[in-house]
Amino acid sequence: MKVATLQFSPRLGEVAANFSHAESLLMREEREGLLDGMDLLVLPELAFTGYNHPSLAAIAPFLEPTAAGPSTKWASRTAKRLKCTVAVGYPEAAEGGNYNTIFDKEITAEVGTIAYNSLVFVSSTGDVVAHYRKSFLYYTDETWAQEGSGFWAGVLPIGGKGQQVKAAGGICMDLNPYRFEAPWTAYEFGNHARESRAKVVVVSMAWLTRLNGEEISSQMMVPDHDTINYWVDRLSPLFGTQGADPEAIVIFANRAGEEGVSPRIGEVRYAGSSSVMGMTKGQQVRIWNMFGRGQEGILLVDTESPPKYTIKLTTADSKAGDATEEATSQPIT
Repeated sequence: MKVATLQFSPRLGEVAANFSHAESLLMREEREGLLDGMDLLVLPELAFTGYNHPSLAAIAPFLEPTAAGPSTKWASRTAKRLKCTVAVGYPEAAEGGNYNTIFDKEITAEVGTIAYNSLVFVSSTGDVVAHYRKSFLYYTDETWAQEGSGFWAGVLPIGGKGQQVKAAGGICMDLNPYRFEAPWTAYEFGNHARESRAKVVVVSMAWLTRLNGEEISSQMMVPDHDTINYWVDRLSPLFGTQGADPEAIVIFANRAGEEGVSPRIGEVRYAGSSSVMGMTKGQQVRIWNMFGRGQEGILLVDTESPPKYTIKLTTADSKAGDATEEATSQPIT
């Protein structure tokens, strides 16, 4: 299977420019024929609107009708052109939405607007085939979005031939313990992915970093190993003693760049480091490839090829039913 992420740095609220930027990154690879035969393309959370919207009023001009707005239409056009399945994050107005299709910044939220942070999947024929609403909200989401009804799993038609594949999907904070209050070892999303027997696990993200701007700019092309090891740990049910068999392919599609300041979290800066991994029962994590902290472009991997990295793991607790393996080293070649 050939899977890809589009990691880029969208500018907050500059939707038209973000569409154009994403297209330019895709076209650069497309002209070289590098995207031929691609099966699945995953974009970040709120890919074209940006993430750091401080209120419902602020994000109101950018809300889109359920699986029918500009982000979904872009995904449909792109999926048909590239003959692949496309997943993209967007802000959804499910009820009472006061939205349009040109992103008029004078629009305000109607009373009773119900909005979600959502992820839509579109097949190579341009049809919407799955839709998910983020269940575990981060501080920024809580200012405007409602919780979804639970993590998604189902069968996706993937690639130009529409191969039917068991899949699971989540958005960013879904990887964490619920509201940072649930026990660390609950592994809610990791257990969901394992129990659904997903062959493909999609995580669309706007994952933050604590690094400052100077640290990011000096290591643009270097992955954030702390972040990657954290993601791995949160999916430990997939490689524990009761883990995935056969291997689950996990796509972490994060964004890069900065978005000013948030009242709750301070400077908003993203970790990049989009990755494609394989996780299987018995403490094995393979990493086909990963992007740098500030890198922009298409991360494309063929999961039939050997991975570039592995993570060595040790078992901290071998109790039946527990997945408690921890990464004990950075990814190595």
